[in-house]
Amino acid sequence: MSKQAISTSEAPKAVGPYSQAIVYKNCANLIFCSGQVPIEPTTGRIKEGGIAAQTHQVFKNIEAVLSAAGSSLANIVKATVFLKDMGDFQEMNRVYSEYFSGEPPARSAVQVARLPLDVSIEIEVIAYANE
Repeated sequence: MSKQAISTSEAPKAVGPYSQAIVYKNCANLIFCSGQVPIEPTTGRIKEGGIAAQTHQVFKNIEAVLSAAGSSLANIVKATVFLKDMGDFQEMNRVYSEYFSGEPPARSAVQVARLPLDVSIEIEVIAYANE
């Protein structure tokens, strides 16, 4: 498997912890992870504590789903972040960056009018499975 971050000066430089693009060869092993929201699986309740705590919970949920699929956070090639309020972007971005060392995945982040259960954040990812 080969995962390579793409960076070119011919397009705008990444303004956060994400790559302009990720090339992944051997696409037969891709995992398309549905959007995860900050629900604690043991209680079924929305994680309290603001956007930082909720972003951490979302990543715990993503990590659990990817693990069940034979993958990990390190294998994410694309993430899409949905925020209820773009005013939470900087704090979400700070927490988000804790989960990716080296070359982070490609990413989009958008503000949406409403999310399921009126949560503040949802993140969906595409990753590849380990062989």
